[in-house]
Amino acid sequence: MTTRILPAVGDADAARSITTLLSQLPEAEPAAPVADSTSLLDTLARLAGESLEELPEVVLVHERIGPVPALELIREVALRFPAVGVVLVSADASPGLYSAAMDSGARGLVALPLSYEELTQRVQAAASWSLGVRRHLGHSGDVFTGPGGIVLTVSGAKGGVGTTLTAVQLALAARASGMTTALADMDLQAGDVASYLDVQFRRSIVDLAGIQDISPRVLQDAVFSHDTGIGLLLAPGDGERGEEVNDRAVRQIVSALRNRYEVVVIDCGTQMNSANAAAVEMGDTTVLVTTPDVVAVRAAKRMVRLWDRLQIRKAEETVMLVNRFNRNTEIQPALIERITGTRVARSLVPANFKELQSAVDAGRMQDLEAKSTVKQALWGFAGELGIVKAPEGNDKAGRFRGDRGSIGVRRRRGGALKGES
Repeated sequence: MTTRILPAVGDADAARSITTLLSQLPEAEPAAPVADSTSLLDTLARLAGESLEELPEVVLVHERIGPVPALELIREVALRFPAVGVVLVSADASPGLYSAAMDSGARGLVALPLSYEELTQRVQAAASWSLGVRRHLGHSGDVFTGPGGIVLTVSGAKGGVGTTLTAVQLALAARASGMTTALADMDLQAGDVASYLDVQFRRSIVDLAGIQDISPRVLQDAVFSHDTGIGLLLAPGDGERGEEVNDRAVRQIVSALRNRYEVVVIDCGTQMNSANAAAVEMGDTTVLVTTPDVVAVRAAKRMVRLWDRLQIRKAEETVMLVNRFNRNTEIQPALIERITGTRVARSLVPANFKELQSAVDAGRMQDLEAKSTVKQALWGFAGELGIVKAPEGNDKAGRFRGDRGSIGVRRRRGGALKGES
């Protein structure tokens, strides 16, 4: 039987060496190497979305892959695609690294420089394990779910543009449509999700930061079950404790949430650190909220460029949501799109704070009236993103899942923003 192998190698010379040797393995079908962790996860998610049978039996992860470290990437692949055998390729073949790789979910370790015999042995062992897992899943009631739930991150171009309001309403919309939903507050120093939903809960995301293996029971203890049915993972009450949450912890937390919920909405706030940067990188869809004014649009442009420099999200993969929109403003969505290089959502949130004031002051955003134009726009945006279930016979609400290029743009005429290009 042919073994499909997907190498993840960032170094060009190493990629050529590995590809050449893989092509010599018996009954092997190596794919073209992917150059970074994001490409690997995107490729696996796309293949799983097409058909579970399309997934490769073996993934080779080179030690210098980036931007996600190799062991963290192995853990992510093992959690999201449990029937794929992962093999680490490293110059360090020490027992310590071998043990760490196994703990992360790898099925083997191949030492550099590569030898034909060792590579053949490790690939065949991982492939046999993968086939065994798939046969087991095929004969049981446990369905292999591939990429798991949808992870949606919401960030703000600057403070006060409506980031948390957007995240809360998107989560409420997903839950109201019948999707199991979690809302995580990763604005670690100034998170306000608890205030918007009238919640007092002693546990927070910090309680998960030091745990090596987040089991469903451990996750359940840290998540607050809100009256609306949303699972809330809150920011710490003491902002300085946010420093305890690093990028490694975030990757484990997001993976655990993805495996339990159909929709995971993450409020990343407006300040970038290693923790919420990791969340943005892991997200299936990234929303950046701005208002149609010069200061906010320039801040949005800075944020997009920051993500690009950090190699966590390209501009064209970001969905821009325009909040407090007014048809009479000089800065229209088409201009924002041109300046930032992002895709502006078709849904535009109107400037109507009077509708929100009573719900905000009471800390009960779940009580916002259905006739509110702000709520209608945000829930329409949820449908545009594909995080709500469509009525029977209508597939429009789900068509955006896994397709970052499908968010439409409402083109409008607008003036120029001086000094921007």
